Amino acid sequence: MTIKTTLVGLAAAAALATPALAEYPERAIELTIPAGAGGGTDTSARKLAILLEEALGTSIAVLNVGGGGGSVGASQFMQAKPDGYSLFATWNSPLTTVPQVQNVAYSLDSFTPIASTSETAYTLCVKADFPADDGAGFLEELAANPAKYTYGNDGIGGTMQLAAERIFQTKGIEAIAIPFGGAGETLQNFLGGHVDIYGGSISTVLPYVETGEAKCLLVTSAADVPALPQASGLEALGMGDKETLLWRAILGPKDMDPAIVELLADTIEASVNDPGYVEFLATKGEVPNVVKGDDLGTRLQAEFDALAQVSKGLGL
Repeated sequence: MTIKTTLVGLAAAAALATPALAEYPERAIELTIPAGAGGGTDTSARKLAILLEEALGTSIAVLNVGGGGGSVGASQFMQAKPDGYSLFATWNSPLTTVPQVQNVAYSLDSFTPIASTSETAYTLCVKADFPADDGAGFLEELAANPAKYTYGNDGIGGTMQLAAERIFQTKGIEAIAIPFGGAGETLQNFLGGHVDIYGGSISTVLPYVETGEAKCLLVTSAADVPALPQASGLEALGMGDKETLLWRAILGPKDMDPAIVELLADTIEASVNDPGYVEFLATKGEVPNVVKGDDLGTRLQAEFDALAQVSKGLGL
């Protein structure tokens, strides 16, 4: 049974409840991605768009608008009409992190939360000769040697830096943040010996963990990550409340019709849980995680508030 078939009853019932759904969608949908083609959010969103096209019975045109850590695309998208034909596929950073360190034209209230799609932890990794072999030992080594170690991250005030600093501040650790253009650039500088610690996405460093060139000792999720058995989750270290994840979501412009939001959220949920998409996410070290509507708005606000405190502590 296809996703489209499973949702046809839902769409028919919803159409009886609101005129807006009687003909929705009757034309193509534009999906804005606030990053260049080929990145993690882009590849995930394009794969998901194929399933959404089948489920909704319409085409989806993808528009990449990169720049400003996602803020350029977000600022442009907030001008879109809230008619259900303009959607925004983003990761959390442009919404909860970038506004902490940049002046942006938008706020969380500029968007309609529809549904999150997937998530993954960040990880902190070291070379094989680092004098620790688990998360507790890693943090103890950093605490005992203030400002000795450097860690690469995805930019000043980026989500990776704030995720790390939430942990470091709790433990009184002083490590030197070195910003790079992304996980790939961070990895190359880590492998080249220019920084002591890799801070970034799991999928980027995983091949080097498998060859023994890196050992990942900490993940920024509360739970352990099966792909990195040597890494400690924050719950095991007594810091489960300091979890910071990289996660992705679909949003709309402000003031969308609630019935269309509900239809889209349910369609996204069914598509994200499609076995083929789940398998695709696994190759990227990600797992499905669907939070819909107001609950997604609550998640965004909670993360924004938590990262605001970290940014303030760093003087950002």
